[in-house]
Parts: sequence; C-alpha cells; structure tokens
Amino acid sequence: MFSDLKIVTGSSNPELAKAICDHLGCQLTPTLATTFSDGELRIEIGDNVRGDDVFVVQPTCPPLVNRNLMQLCLMLDALKRASAGRITAVIPYYGYARQDRKTKPRDPISAKLVANLITTAGADRVLTMDLHANQIQGFFDIPVDNLLGSPIFVDHFTKKYADCHDDTMVVSPDVGSVSRARAFAQKLNMPLAIVDKRRQKANSSEVMNIIGDVRGKHVILLDDMVDTGGSLCHAAQALMEIGGAQDVTACASHGVLSGPAIDRINSSVLDEVIFLDTIPAKPGVKCEKIKYISVAHMFAEAISHIYMETSVSPLFL
Repeated sequence: MFSDLKIVTGSSNPELAKAICDHLGCQLTPTLATTFSDGELRIEIGDNVRGDDVFVVQPTCPPLVNRNLMQLCLMLDALKRASAGRITAVIPYYGYARQDRKTKPRDPISAKLVANLITTAGADRVLTMDLHANQIQGFFDIPVDNLLGSPIFVDHFTKKYADCHDDTMVVSPDVGSVSRARAFAQKLNMPLAIVDKRRQKANSSEVMNIIGDVRGKHVILLDDMVDTGGSLCHAAQALMEIGGAQDVTACASHGVLSGPAIDRINSSVLDEVIFLDTIPAKPGVKCEKIKYISVAHMFAEAISHIYMETSVSPLFL
C-alpha cells in the first residue's frame, strides 16, 4: 500500500518517528546524522528515494533548536538532490513560532525566516501541529497542514471527568488563548473562565483577576505550550487561592520546559500537567505530575491522507 512512501527522521524526536512508522506499518528509512569535529553537521540518506513520497519527521525543538533546524534543512536538501518525488516536512513543534511579528524597531520576524529556510531547502509541503500563531501558515508559499492537538485532549478529559462533568470547567490562562480555550470548552460541553493577567517582562507574569466562577470546580487549564512554566503555575495558584477551585489540571500541546519549568511544576498546586509528545521528554528528568500522550496516530493518519491525495480536513473536526 505504501510502496513508495518513505519516513525519514533526524535526532530531535526519533521515538515519535518510529511510532508513526508503527501505525503506518512501514520502516524508517536509514539516515546517518553526524557532526564533524568543527561542529558542522553531516547528513546521509541510506536508501534510494528517487520518485518517492518522503516525509521528514523533525520537530525544531529544544534543547538544541538551531541544530535541529539545520539538520532538518540538510535532510530536505539531500532528498531534493536525490530526486525525491515529493518532500513533506513533518514538524510537530515549529521552533521560533513566537517571533511572528515585529514588536519593536529592528526586530527580525524569525518565524518567517525559518519558513523561507524550510521552503528553500526543498520542502514541498509542511505538516505541523498547533502553531503558536495561525498566521504562520501564510509565511509559507507551499501548502501547510496545521493539525490540532485538542481532539486528543478532548478524548482524554471526556473519560477522566465522565463522573463529574457538570463540576468541571475549562480555563484560558490568558486573554490571548481565549479562542483556543473556547473551542475546546465547546467540544467538551463545559463552561469557560479566563485568567486575566498582566505581563511585566518576558517569561514572567502577574495574575490580576479571574473572569468566571470556578469555586468548587475541577479546572482544566489549556495552553498551546509551556516554556518556563511561570504563567501556568501562577494561573493555577490564582484559581485555587482567589477563585476557590477544587483542583487544577493543565494541558498543552508542546512541553518546552526550559529553565525552572520542572521545579515550578513540582512545587505548584497543579495536580497534573499533560503534554503531547511533539517534544520528547527530557532524559533523566522526572516529574510525577507530568504525563505525555502520543500524537503518532494523528500524524500517521495525516501522512496517509497526504500520500493517498485525500482530504486532511476530517482530522480538524
């Protein structure tokens, strides 16, 4: 069925790529990624890909964002020069997405630059998940499919709160995430509340008020990513101390978890934090509050639709 389909992966999340292959019933194409003594990267594709439909699974994620991005570009270039029929960059986590506009004079628009790099390197289309800003799809001059992680969370929380559905609420951690949280709450058929905060400087925030009544409720905090964890943990604390919530569980598609994030989550009032495995868990770092749900089945289904030239839109329902 997938005779001319090839899955290639770099070093940023090979476990996800293998899981995608398991769902598709195919094997990973051998790829050698090494580093020269001067720090330059070297890529070697192990199989013939001439005329094949090739999918490169490589999130540009921490802790080595720039290396992972460069590795992706080198793989795309190698496949293009090897005469692959079509090349799809599968980027579960799109790095630099938060730099999507100029906020002050002489700022770069890094998300646009990265889009240009990926296109120039040889990608014919992009498959990603939960872009931080939807307009990034327009930064590309090639087709972009931006999958949504919310259906996976909807399935999870529908089962988890089946016995106390009427006492559960969805909360947006800030005003900017309201549209995402509202759509999520509608799918769960739950009410919505909002944490109103004022950001003082980068990677820090001050919670000001809670819009909505969360007293005595089980709360689901929804965000697209968790970086240093400050906003999420402050929001959870406000929901408990100011709002009087019964308990708080958080979920986000991308667990960036930089700096003090793990320590903050460990010491927070959060019962549980659930991520999708778009970014692999940090090796050797344990936090019993953090759980991961695989997105391999969703990416495998999307890849199957793209390969078969059928609509990907059912995945957005």
